[in-house]
Amino acid sequence: MEGATLVDAVGLRSHLGYVLSEAERAVNRGLAAALLEEGVSVEQWRILQALSDGRGHSMGDLAEAALMPHPTLTKAVDRLVDGALVYRRQDANDRRRVAVYLSEAGTTLLGRLDGTATAHHRAVEAAFGSARAERLMRELTQLIETVR
Repeated sequence: MEGATLVDAVGLRSHLGYVLSEAERAVNRGLAAALLEEGVSVEQWRILQALSDGRGHSMGDLAEAALMPHPTLTKAVDRLVDGALVYRRQDANDRRRVAVYLSEAGTTLLGRLDGTATAHHRAVEAAFGSARAERLMRELTQLIETVR
């Protein structure tokens, strides 16, 4: 077994869930480094992006969109509120509902982050091949729809 990694030795790459997680980590490593220059994590970028439609969203909707468990999302949103990038407001029609909105500062930051995310996407595409990346995204989207 000399030269074999633990991953190879125990056959983790024979499981789709493992390979998808490993690919996600590999792809997001570069994005995380680029976003960190702006003081934002990948998860926070996802939250800001989800709020970019200006409609305000519940924590439950944001948790789903940002692919985060609710308690982790709450902490991330709290940090974004502390940074004045987002704000919470009670729904005018339903006082029990609180929505999160992108602030003006958040919108400005997201404009810069969009360029960062796009540049990262293009770099991954260039390394993997544009047609292959497009096909992979289509296939993964179909996989998501199938297993839901």
